[in-house]
Amino acid sequence: MKKIILLLNMSILFIPLLSCSRSTLDIAKIEGEIRNVLDGQKAFWNEKNIEGFMEDYWKSENFTFQSGNSRLHGWKELLSRYKKSYTGENWGELDFTDIEVKVLTKNYAYVLGRWKLTFNDSAKEGLFTIIFQRMKEGWKIIHDHSS
Repeated sequence: MKKIILLLNMSILFIPLLSCSRSTLDIAKIEGEIRNVLDGQKAFWNEKNIEGFMEDYWKSENFTFQSGNSRLHGWKELLSRYKKSYTGENWGELDFTDIEVKVLTKNYAYVLGRWKLTFNDSAKEGLFTIIFQRMKEGWKIIHDHSS
């Protein structure tokens, strides 16, 4: 009987350890998937392909974007804003740095980072926080706060 109790106690101790190592593998996979999304966005932007850049945003009226003192709702509204703001010489080369992917669950994560747009004779830069949700189509940005 003592052996059974000892085995049960050991099981209680080791099962969480096994699940933690599994979670670590999943976290690394999720981080990689999200970094791939960001790399794809950067590539589309630098090709001046705004529709490709927007593919990883949630195509919903419930999507939110905040920047400065403004907030907008909806994927279409953000696409319209980008099309008005970034044309011709206003289109800089995009880079992301200081990326930190924070996995919350298997279906939610957020990313902290820095963005920089480099133009011929100047640059703009700031910080961002974006929230990702895994959907049937893959990881989608459901909220973007860029400043």
